[in-house]
Amino acid sequence: MSVLPILTWPDARLSQRCDPVEGIVPDDLIRDMFDTMYAARGRGLAAPQVGVMQRFFVMDVGWKEGTPSPMAMINPVIMAAERVPVEMEEACLSIPGLSVPVTRPKAVTVQWTAPEGDIHMADFDGFEARCIQHEFDHLNGVVTLDHLDPQARAAMLSAYEENHP
Repeated sequence: MSVLPILTWPDARLSQRCDPVEGIVPDDLIRDMFDTMYAARGRGLAAPQVGVMQRFFVMDVGWKEGTPSPMAMINPVIMAAERVPVEMEEACLSIPGLSVPVTRPKAVTVQWTAPEGDIHMADFDGFEARCIQHEFDHLNGVVTLDHLDPQARAAMLSAYEENHP
């Protein structure tokens, strides 16, 4: 296993929509993405964040609390989203040192393919739903900054660029 380099803002690939996965995602790539996510102290990592422009991500929202729940979602589709919006600060491994307030649905229903090829559908809420939506955004070329109004985005980018010239 190896730790992969994580792309950081403003790498243009972070703003590109990913292609659907055709066939299978190599097991070693999924393992490397988990290793990368854990090494970076993250809870989710999307393929485009490591330069793979395909629609899949890994996540483990419980590992920091001692309850690992690793999951890989290939070609995920958000089938439904609860209408109750919740705002929370979100950090991103591709925009280090910057937390952004993002409003998202509290719960989602997702369909995805597992690495073994099985198709799943499940309901997620709370932080798990937020993490899925954050990683799903990456698959569509959306980063946390894209959720801000132009004035707030400019202020956040200015702060980011001061620390990441």
